[in-house]
Amino acid sequence: IRDVDAALTLKRQLDLGRIRVEDQDPERVPARCAWGEPLYSELAVEAASRASREFARVPVEERLEIAADVHQALLDRKEELIEVLAIEGHPRKLALWELSGMLSYTCPETLGWLARHMNDEIEHAGRKLRIVRRPDGVVCLNPPQNAAMSNSIVGVLALAVGNALVVKAPRSVPLGVMHLYREIVQPILERRGAPRGLLNVVCGPSPGILRSWVQSPIVDDIVFFGESKTGLRLGEDAYRQGKKTWLELSGNDGFLVWRDADLDRAAETLLESFYGSSQICMVPKYAVIHPDVEADFLERFLPKVRALQPGDAHSSETLLTPVLKPAQFFEMLNDAEAAGAKRLFGGERVDVDGRPSYKGLFLEPTPLRVDGLDLAQRLECVHEETFFPLLPIVIPEREPDAALLDRVIEFMNATPYGLRTSLWARDRQVIERFIAGMSRVGIIKVNDSHIGFPPYIAVHGGPKQTGGPYGELSYPAFRLTHLQGVSMIE
Repeated sequence: IRDVDAALTLKRQLDLGRIRVEDQDPERVPARCAWGEPLYSELAVEAASRASREFARVPVEERLEIAADVHQALLDRKEELIEVLAIEGHPRKLALWELSGMLSYTCPETLGWLARHMNDEIEHAGRKLRIVRRPDGVVCLNPPQNAAMSNSIVGVLALAVGNALVVKAPRSVPLGVMHLYREIVQPILERRGAPRGLLNVVCGPSPGILRSWVQSPIVDDIVFFGESKTGLRLGEDAYRQGKKTWLELSGNDGFLVWRDADLDRAAETLLESFYGSSQICMVPKYAVIHPDVEADFLERFLPKVRALQPGDAHSSETLLTPVLKPAQFFEMLNDAEAAGAKRLFGGERVDVDGRPSYKGLFLEPTPLRVDGLDLAQRLECVHEETFFPLLPIVIPEREPDAALLDRVIEFMNATPYGLRTSLWARDRQVIERFIAGMSRVGIIKVNDSHIGFPPYIAVHGGPKQTGGPYGELSYPAFRLTHLQGVSMIE
């Protein structure tokens, strides 16, 4: 981060084999992993297929204990995992949030709720009826580059419900995924007596590996995190091959602040927009502020945004990360300003110390005032997912509250995505009307952290271009299993 040219040159030389990693300073090359061609992925799938048949016979209660063991290991090794994430460039505050999601996924409350929905037995008219969820078999998981380790926790639940697993660690950031599964999950599986080949982790070229998963007759499910266009195309190809896909794609989350909201808490929560420099699908991507409170809200919010600065990932104060798509940031910003939006501040490329630099890896957080829903509907930075710290703040036209709420709900529903949405309000009628109107999103947050992870509520999922035609709030126990009924007379 401090010497971009030297770092990229070193990486290129290592990739080409021109220098030996053993000769390098461990501070500059803290980790490495094996690189495998698609053949290794095929071998991993074959190993998983052999193991899946044996593992599916293990009682569900014993399998769920694997996830419980992982949960405890995450707690015990918290600082170790945060350090791994820091090496990959995740600031400590961001890493703590990611770890909280992993813990929510595997906590006793969530696992207990899932266990109750895995097996049901009923006696009726002299019959014993069973309604059970059976594992699909071989699950292949492609986590995202921006939060690879934390999202790969999906694989732990895939194992816990009886599947065998193949995980592809992203080439650009393989360390977190490799560390989680090699150092934590695999030893737990060994202690539990799991069959060899149940867990496989590979790192290699994405197009070839994904293609082999789609074409393989022994892959049952593909879990794909990524951009909507790519994911929907993969889902279509997999469907033709008779495979189930679980798609976790783009998001464009809205954040509504109503006239009676707790403005201090709402302003603090909207700062979540800038976690990881907004390169996270589930952070708020735009906000709508009731016109009666916009001045008071901005007075509270804007100083907090100005205080955000780049910095070392190990610092507890750092929130921003390097931005991968700076060109798109400036293109959207320029288009929005040309259409009538007003930059409140920011909009510069900076280095790790916050100084302007044309080579800087960071972008200043940039709030953008958008007056009117009509203008907002025309701006790409409002109705499409952004992956950089540009936050449109929409101030709708004044009209009676009932009509305004209906119009805002219609506006927020018009997004082609369906991940999360937030409301800040006290009026119970407003809250219930909003919840009823926003029916096509995975999660609705009311007066709560937009990106928080409460128990029981799944971390992922949503309809439309967020999850495809079968998108919904996504539980691995349901997405990676299938229902089976048994009727028996003794």
